[in-house]
Amino acid sequence: MSYIPLEQLKNAWIFKHKSLPIHENDLAKIKPMAKDRANVLWDTFISRQADHPDFFKKGDWPFDKSNWIEQGKWEGVWDSTDESLPELINTHIDWDNNTVVYYCSSRDNIIETTWVVFKRCWKNFLFMDDGPILIGKKRQQVVQFTSNGYFKIGNKPK
Repeated sequence: MSYIPLEQLKNAWIFKHKSLPIHENDLAKIKPMAKDRANVLWDTFISRQADHPDFFKKGDWPFDKSNWIEQGKWEGVWDSTDESLPELINTHIDWDNNTVVYYCSSRDNIIETTWVVFKRCWKNFLFMDDGPILIGKKRQQVVQFTSNGYFKIGNKPK
């Protein structure tokens, strides 16, 4: 099995929060990966050494400062009534709405959805803000969100 039911996600409450309701059609497209599948994706696209963003080290592409272009602040937009992602992210990411994206919080915790669903529900995802990396399937552009209210945009090496 590639996915687990959303209700079985450790912090599924983030997608059921009353102040940030998500339409049922979008909820159906938010798919937490089963542990085995998440491990393979993490090892392939994020790191074979570290199991969480806090532990990236030399040899992990996210650790290499040359892969990051710029940083911005997400927290102020998150706290506002503005539903859009921060402009810097929208400018950097030029993916089609149906692009499959992976919100990679740790080796065992990866959520798959589409770019359009992530854009609509990003505030829910950002309840998990301890370093997750957003990558797109077969895409180089990446975003990492940190708990200090900042994000960085960059490109994953080929």
